[in-house]
Amino acid sequence: MSKDDFIDTLLSAHMDSILDTLGDGVYITDRDGVTLKVNTMYEKLTGLKREDILGRNVRELKKSGVYNTALNPEIVATGKPVTRVQTNMHDRRMVLSGYPIFDEEGAVTLVVTYARDITMMSQMKDQIAEQRELIEKYHKNFDYFNKAKTQQTPIVVTSAVMTRLVEQIQRIAPTDATVLLLGETGVGKDVVARKMHGLSSRHDRPFFKVDCASIPENLIESELFGYVPGAFSGALTKGKIGFFELADKGTIFLDEIGELPQIMQSKLLRVLQDQEVVRVGSTQAKKVDVRIVAATNRDLAEEVRKGTFRSDLYYRLRVAVLNIPPLRDRPEDILPLTRTFLERFTARYRKRLVLSHAVEEAMKNYRWPGNVRELENMIQSLVITCEKDVVELGDLPGAMLDDQKPTVLAASLACHIDNAAGRPLKEIMAEIERGLIRDALEAHGSVTKVARMFGVNRTTIFRKLHMNDEQPG
Repeated sequence: MSKDDFIDTLLSAHMDSILDTLGDGVYITDRDGVTLKVNTMYEKLTGLKREDILGRNVRELKKSGVYNTALNPEIVATGKPVTRVQTNMHDRRMVLSGYPIFDEEGAVTLVVTYARDITMMSQMKDQIAEQRELIEKYHKNFDYFNKAKTQQTPIVVTSAVMTRLVEQIQRIAPTDATVLLLGETGVGKDVVARKMHGLSSRHDRPFFKVDCASIPENLIESELFGYVPGAFSGALTKGKIGFFELADKGTIFLDEIGELPQIMQSKLLRVLQDQEVVRVGSTQAKKVDVRIVAATNRDLAEEVRKGTFRSDLYYRLRVAVLNIPPLRDRPEDILPLTRTFLERFTARYRKRLVLSHAVEEAMKNYRWPGNVRELENMIQSLVITCEKDVVELGDLPGAMLDDQKPTVLAASLACHIDNAAGRPLKEIMAEIERGLIRDALEAHGSVTKVARMFGVNRTTIFRKLHMNDEQPG
């Protein structure tokens, strides 16, 4: 026996054992589709026994329902590899990759098919998707929860009205009552909502803020309630968790709820009534345990009368109502808030900065149309931009000074009078006059504007300044 014959005999004798070492299922057929060999892994993956399929034609096996597709006929006809998904009688799903084996004349003589089980792969894929969804949920929870803890603006309780508000918060927070916060833009509804969550039994659970005015109308349902895979064009293949599910066991803050479209108002009402949500594209309701804090700067009662806000939702929200007053109605809080913000931003930007007496007076007399948010943003801006250690009138925004010229001048006058003790009246009055002009120039940057403000001509302004050996700026 030649060496080649010996090798062929050896391989033939051990072919089954060789095939059984492979990690994929192997299925070998001849050109007519007759099953010649299958390995042990194929039996394990498919649940089919070799004695039940050896010698049988793949067409017959397909017809009798052993499996729903066979690659052999297509590969023999085309002479090209083919890949298909096959489901067999045991509900096992397989990925089949079939390859032609050619004889010396170039005709297909055998077809070798490798089988890989995707039933387990599909299950693993679903499990991975669930795990990713869970990870996404906890990542978002972590981010929002930390923001709730680290980015709180303090509630200043110097004024009597804010003292009463904090007392109300402390009474309501420990309950699970739905809360409606009313007030102008910038009064601190977000701060009150976070305080409500922080004082509740849910304080160690997620807190989510949803700005109903900033989410496009066609997306707000999927953002609030989530969606299932394939719910709409462009949807994520694994679906998405909505804010209500993310906030489960915690608090969801629906800011600007007056902007919510009417169709969403009815869906929100269901959450309030039944404590359950339905994802977009699904019919299955899911229970959620969420406390709702809503806020608006609109007059919801008027919106109900106009028919733009559902009355049943309005009364569902009006369980505990808190009115947050505008900053102009609690002037006692302006300077304490100012100093709180100044301390925070000087620490953040590592700067030393104080406000002059005139600036503090100007702040007390300003109406603050943007409320606490405007004050906070202005202090941050001053800390960033001011190059001196003391903030003067000229550093304040022009709109703020233009809105309150009399009070700015009064503040400047008070500042000069404070330093007038023990000096001749003529000297005091001259200094006050010069100080008023200097402050006005610093605030408005133009001799013409200052002259118009005081009702004199430009020459008078220049003369007054020159009398003090100063040149106009």
